[in-house]
Amino acid sequence: MNSELISKIVLMITIPFVFVALITPYIGKLALQIGAVDIPRTRHIHSKTTPKLGGLGIFLGYLLGYMIFGTHSAQMNSILIASFIIILTGIVDDIVELKPGVKFGGQLISALIIPLYGNILLKDVSAFGIYLEFGILSIPLTTFFILGCINCMNLIDGLDGLSGGISSIYFLTIGIIATMQNKFGLDFVLTFVMLGSTLGFLIHNFNPAKIFAGDSGSMFMGFIISVIALLGFKNVTMTSLIVPLLVLAIPILDTLCAIIRRALKGEKITYADNFHIHHQLLNKNFTPTQTVLIIYFVDILFAITSIVYILHNIYLGYILYGILLSIVVVFVLNTSVVIDIKKIKKNK
Repeated sequence: MNSELISKIVLMITIPFVFVALITPYIGKLALQIGAVDIPRTRHIHSKTTPKLGGLGIFLGYLLGYMIFGTHSAQMNSILIASFIIILTGIVDDIVELKPGVKFGGQLISALIIPLYGNILLKDVSAFGIYLEFGILSIPLTTFFILGCINCMNLIDGLDGLSGGISSIYFLTIGIIATMQNKFGLDFVLTFVMLGSTLGFLIHNFNPAKIFAGDSGSMFMGFIISVIALLGFKNVTMTSLIVPLLVLAIPILDTLCAIIRRALKGEKITYADNFHIHHQLLNKNFTPTQTVLIIYFVDILFAITSIVYILHNIYLGYILYGILLSIVVVFVLNTSVVIDIKKIKKNK
């Protein structure tokens, strides 16, 4: 790796980082003035009214980074337009709390722009000697993938620094993989620009948080995560698509468990509850900070395994993935992430 490339990467991270770190306190003041605040309720962990709109700072850092380091293209136009719609949807939701259907509508429009205008698609996949071409299913599959990432990050955002930290781990991991594989396209730029932006936000969001990401932040981070995965891993093997998703193992698992849990209870998927993975760790008497650090640690282990799998040894990667997934499954079975164990014991 030459010094010019290292300098560029450092600048792509540093400039958005400094910008977001400086502008976020002012966004917090704006949020207080316009009523974009999180007021503590029964299921909230924090005890004081806290401004939201942290996603606006991340979004502005991303725009600044793109203007400095990005290049104009139809693909980037689609990402910019979709980004604006998703951040606008999130900002409005942070202020007035949109109905689930309206919020989903904003997510759907953003997701559709990527394949329809940007032509960024999951077109085909090959695995185990089998090749599948999705054809007319490419657009709905791509849209579903984007919506899935958006809502995974939206659901996991329940503790100070959680969504921003998980996103930062993802961006760093994909950035390392892209750099080592000499992939210096649009995804390379977006990855490091977003890394700087999320780290700049985390300065103000880590416990005790002075500002929350809000739906504007969690949805925007999820959206960009999906776009980077599509840009860097489209039209390749099944494993190449699964690897970036495994970096997000915890939020994906948390979302799947939430869907199953609510379905078993006959509740709507959008129903809010206190049974997420971070709630289960809190119930084990870990503090909010310890809980976030534990989730970071597990995510970092998945990230390291992904790097080992792609850049070093496939079989060692399989073994490490297997060990980590087994540990996660044991955790799920011994907590109330899917089924309320305490309630079952009481009924006995």
